[in-house]
Amino acid sequence: MVLPPPVITGGPLPLTVAVLLALAAGLALLVAFPPYGVWPLAPVGVALLAAAAHRRRLRAGAGLGFLTGVALFAPMLAWTNLHTGYLPWVLLSLLQAGYLALLGAATAWVSPLADRVRWAWPVLTGLLWVGQEALRDRTPFGGFPWGRLAFSQDTSPLLRLAAWGGAPLVTFATALVGGLLVTAAWRGWVTARHTPRDATPAADGPQDERVTRGRRWAPVGVPAVVAVAVVVGGLLVPVATAGSGATVTVAIVQGNVPRLGLDFNAQRQAVLNNHADATIDLAARVAAGQERQPDLVVWPENSSDIDPLRNPAAGARISQAADTVRAPILVGAVLLGPGPGQVRNAGILWRPGTGADLSQLYTKRHPVPFAEYVPLRDVARMVSKQVDLIRADFVPGSTPGVVRVGPAVLGDVICFEVAYDEVVRDTVTGGAQLLVVQTNNATFNVAEARQQMAMVRLRAVEHGRPALMASTVGVSGFVAPDGRVSDATGFNTREVVVRQLRLDDGRTLATRLGWWPEVTLAALAVAALIGAAVLRRRQRVRPG
Repeated sequence: MVLPPPVITGGPLPLTVAVLLALAAGLALLVAFPPYGVWPLAPVGVALLAAAAHRRRLRAGAGLGFLTGVALFAPMLAWTNLHTGYLPWVLLSLLQAGYLALLGAATAWVSPLADRVRWAWPVLTGLLWVGQEALRDRTPFGGFPWGRLAFSQDTSPLLRLAAWGGAPLVTFATALVGGLLVTAAWRGWVTARHTPRDATPAADGPQDERVTRGRRWAPVGVPAVVAVAVVVGGLLVPVATAGSGATVTVAIVQGNVPRLGLDFNAQRQAVLNNHADATIDLAARVAAGQERQPDLVVWPENSSDIDPLRNPAAGARISQAADTVRAPILVGAVLLGPGPGQVRNAGILWRPGTGADLSQLYTKRHPVPFAEYVPLRDVARMVSKQVDLIRADFVPGSTPGVVRVGPAVLGDVICFEVAYDEVVRDTVTGGAQLLVVQTNNATFNVAEARQQMAMVRLRAVEHGRPALMASTVGVSGFVAPDGRVSDATGFNTREVVVRQLRLDDGRTLATRLGWWPEVTLAALAVAALIGAAVLRRRQRVRPG
């Protein structure tokens, strides 16, 4: 007995229901990220938005996506308004929500494809999410990758997929699971009936009744089972648990600041002293046999906002700390120049006995627009005169952050750079054996710090490298190549943590492939949009 395909009936969900689903989608996605960390809610949020936008007009799909974006990004990025006022927070949140508006419109646009081939819906959902993130990660002014689906999966089995395809593959798998969930739940498929062409509608007996009941549930059960299998299958992806190279002892110094807020820059000498004093205290514990002798000490971003290359007192203070601890220090420093009105956000190696090693200096390649520099300053001033609080623009560096210490080659990235795939990968292909993230969270809060640590965990798995994050105020800690966090510090405290790490020189599949997984998935997303356009055109010209 040959069965016809299921008949998909009905239109979009009622608008009121769709609006509620869109808002619930944003909140579910929010709770999936740190500091909440309920990662299974990420695919649930994806499913809710897909259901809300399915079969709607483009304008309605865009509006529903925008609601999801506001519900997600407004609370997620609330840390941006703690010390800068409401305007930057509002503008950034609305900008990011705009990309989810595009996603909602795209979801509505491909609805005919999803209706025509039911199993295409999960794949289409995954492709559209990767395409949206690829666009958001690059535009405007270099993009803002915060809130990528992949960064919500730091404790999920899907995190291990980063070793094969980086953040884009983790995002695709997360959205794919969401697409499977909505495929199982969509009422049009749940209530679809298979009517045999050569049989009467009535069942012939108990056995036929059981077969019919099984067919009714198959469209629900099969996608749900596949969704679980995709998540659990992540555990089968091999990842390194420890490096295979030499062992080094690394100390992270979290010196803390006198008080949180943007005015930490006015406390520059105090911040530098905090980190120098904490390092000297570490040296005393090493001399007493209470701690291992470190091979390297890492200070965070902005640990010296006084240019130590031009200020002899600042340079002497760092030299005192390095000489006392008898180990090189990777210092996060703000350096003046190269031109007037310009500064650089840098990581510079400070060696005991010799001081600054200018051959091992990394300048941040991706400064943050409207925070570290102001693009289109005259236009921006028309929106808010607060842009003039940024008196000197940070200029970007041009080379990857490969810093050679002696016993180790470091891959140095600074603050938000950890969110950008290519910035981290370039250090690994340049020879980095240990990933180092120097950051300053003093202008934010613990939620932002934990979201950043989730990114460090993904990068460690993606490239099979041990990693660490050093923050002025926390959260600092070490991350193993399998994503496990060790010795995580508290927030707004002074702490020093020391750990032995085994380095690694190998390359994961994700490292070797680079941007090709994202390019491939994004290209397929574009192909799906084109295919939907062709299908829609055929439906319009079809007789009747």
